[in-house]
Amino acid sequence: MRTWLAILAATLAVPAAAAEATAPAGLWISPHHDVAVRTAACGSRLCGWVVWASPTAQADARAGGTDRLIGTELLEDYAATGNGAWAGTVFVPDMSRRFSSRIELPSADSLQIRGCLIGDMLCRTQRWTRIAQVPHG
Repeated sequence: MRTWLAILAATLAVPAAAAEATAPAGLWISPHHDVAVRTAACGSRLCGWVVWASPTAQADARAGGTDRLIGTELLEDYAATGNGAWAGTVFVPDMSRRFSSRIELPSADSLQIRGCLIGDMLCRTQRWTRIAQVPHG
């Protein structure tokens, strides 16, 4: 009986963990509505790629050393840490740098991304909004 309960508990735990890891999957737009990112599973982790960017955002990225913004992986290798949070690396194209980062979902349609230069110091937080389709233009 205990073995059966252990197998059942292990089986139920896997879908719950998988659901948490993919909860931020979708299409998101930046606070300034100049970059759209599609997040999805990349192996057992979560990643996000630029699928649209305004001409200004593309120019800023080029000035910072990122030649091609569309297709760039902005959110890299995020692992679920529990309580609706994920930890990974954010790439900032206009600086051409990567920072340790944390993602949280304050709501189903809001993605909070916090990137920090050193540990939990010198941080910046942005709130992205879920969108139904890639912007045009």
